[in-house]
Amino acid sequence: MRKFELFSKPVVGLAIACLIFYIGYVAGSSGLVTNSLRSRHQASQNDLPENLDYASVEQVYDSLRTNYDGELSADDLLDGLKEGLAQAAGDPYTEYLDAKESADFDEQLTGSFTGIGAELSKEDEVIVIIAPIAGFPAEKAGLRAKDIITKIDGENALDLSVSEAVKKIRGPEGTKVTLTIIREGQASELEFKITRAQINIPSVTSEILSGNIGYMKISRFGEDTAELARAAANDFKQKAVKGVILDVRNNPGGLLDASVDLSAVWVNRGETVLEEKRGGKTIKTFRANAGAILNGTPTIVLINEGSASASEITAGALKDHGLARLLGETTFGKGSVQQLVNFKDNTVLKVTIARWYTPSGKNIDEEGIEPDEKIARTNDDYAAHRDPQKDKALELLQR
Repeated sequence: MRKFELFSKPVVGLAIACLIFYIGYVAGSSGLVTNSLRSRHQASQNDLPENLDYASVEQVYDSLRTNYDGELSADDLLDGLKEGLAQAAGDPYTEYLDAKESADFDEQLTGSFTGIGAELSKEDEVIVIIAPIAGFPAEKAGLRAKDIITKIDGENALDLSVSEAVKKIRGPEGTKVTLTIIREGQASELEFKITRAQINIPSVTSEILSGNIGYMKISRFGEDTAELARAAANDFKQKAVKGVILDVRNNPGGLLDASVDLSAVWVNRGETVLEEKRGGKTIKTFRANAGAILNGTPTIVLINEGSASASEITAGALKDHGLARLLGETTFGKGSVQQLVNFKDNTVLKVTIARWYTPSGKNIDEEGIEPDEKIARTNDDYAAHRDPQKDKALELLQR
């Protein structure tokens, strides 16, 4: 349930991103660092002390231990301290995951987990749906990108962290959760009762549409995305497609490396896909490093408010290099990169390490990427199962 964020991956493993039920752990926000941050990100904050003075923390602890009328757990108190440190950064993508949350996060990276099929973030102090995943319970129930969750099973959700919302929404397969939401343009709150399910999401699906147009849908950016995308691209090439629709709508992101590799299906080897900057200085430039199978093939990228993080990297790279037209709605606007730092007790710190910029030097954080042609998909379109964005892309490529 948090953002399936964009993550940078020097060792193994996400970005962001950042998916508990696709309610994902942004993020969204890219691989993982499993032991420590890369050396280029190890520069400490110069104005911070090397060690904190915990005397005041000990005073609070002693007062709790002495006066609290209830049961306290030393492990829970320590987890609370660590979570508070991460929250004090004031960054919605920097957070501490306890052992259970870390295990859930590892599970979701495989694209198979139990939930409702939606990704959450926190914006302006409220829990917001980044994207419902096509074909899964959240979308089928009618949830939309940018819906604000006000209640979970009748309980106030406005003061919850993303982690707390995740815990309340997740549950056994077949059980139900009721979400109350505020939607732009609606005068009153809406209520959705959703049955939790096992979510299995292939990262890439493809087909040939009428008029010999290739259609490639990227649902998430995982370890298998590059291989599957290149296989689909080779199939399109062999069948001499007239054009390609690349659909990254409602894709909250994932592995940074996967977005770079997908972009390289169009972007020529050696050309810039994105730059990472820290403190305003470029720390790494990511370049296409494989054959651009579909370079020169007319391409339209479908985007919407649920296209975040790694989706925005690919859309931005193809747009800046003049390799594709963007059609749909303005993207989510997540321009930061996270890494995971794993600790010996199986807990994890997810921390924002850099901002990313498109080849033209634009950071899209909180702004998103504008389509070349804006076409909305209305509530009526969703209800009637109409897709004017995909229909328009097909029409343009068939000309």
